[in-house]
Amino acid sequence: MTAREATATVMSVLRAAEGWFADRQVDAPKRSAELLLGSVLGLDRLNLYLEHERPLTADERQAMRELTARRGRGEPVAHLLGSWSFRGHEVEVSPAVLIPRPETEELVTLALEQVPADAHVVDLGTGSGAIAIALALERPDLRVTATDASAAALSVAQRNVERHGLGGRVTLRAGSWWRACADLGPFDMVLSNPPYIDPSQSEGLDDEVRTHEPSQALFSQAGDPTSCYREILAGLGSGLRPGGAVLLETGLGAAEPALQLLQAEVELENCELREDFAGHARYLLATRRS
Repeated sequence: MTAREATATVMSVLRAAEGWFADRQVDAPKRSAELLLGSVLGLDRLNLYLEHERPLTADERQAMRELTARRGRGEPVAHLLGSWSFRGHEVEVSPAVLIPRPETEELVTLALEQVPADAHVVDLGTGSGAIAIALALERPDLRVTATDASAAALSVAQRNVERHGLGGRVTLRAGSWWRACADLGPFDMVLSNPPYIDPSQSEGLDDEVRTHEPSQALFSQAGDPTSCYREILAGLGSGLRPGGAVLLETGLGAAEPALQLLQAEVELENCELREDFAGHARYLLATRRS
């Protein structure tokens, strides 16, 4: 053991990890260091700084070295931690599911503003189950059905549902889009954050996302970023009750074409495209005609 290792403290390890990440152009180097060391020590951010002079044991140093090396190779912090916060609710994540984004938290806000009391909501392509779980936790009157075509993703979602004690109110179904829940509708609201990135136009996608998050949750059919929106719209006739709301997440390259699809759908009215907090076109909203 070197003298430096023997005197390693919370603060010195934080600073060293932050600098190491910054040198390798890791995104959010300070936050990455805080989250990883906090995980090793079982401390939140505030207590890391309150205990800044605390020395690390040899096992703690080794654990931090291993996590730091993996983060430096591009593994997402959420995968290293095994969970991520979504609207203040901790959900398990893995390479089988997308890491929940802050933009998707706003999709839930929009849903909560519109969903009627005692509604039955469907979340198509649920992934980790983050959307469904947030809705059920924040509105105890709602029933939520969540679907996914990926068995691995549904396993993660199932553990998250059980983690939050929602087994009686969140129903998980395996299958592609509406086919997974055809016997349960019509629903009062449909939400989805579907794949909308054209794989042939993915140059702007972060390498970390491309390498470590599931391609089937990211990419549309080649040359058609609206392919999944078509699947969702095709099932509205039997899947969504008249007057029910449609809320879909979208993004660069898909937003305007997807809005045009909604506007061309005779079953829908009040179609609009709203921006997220960064000013990007992000949310598609519509209502099924009564």
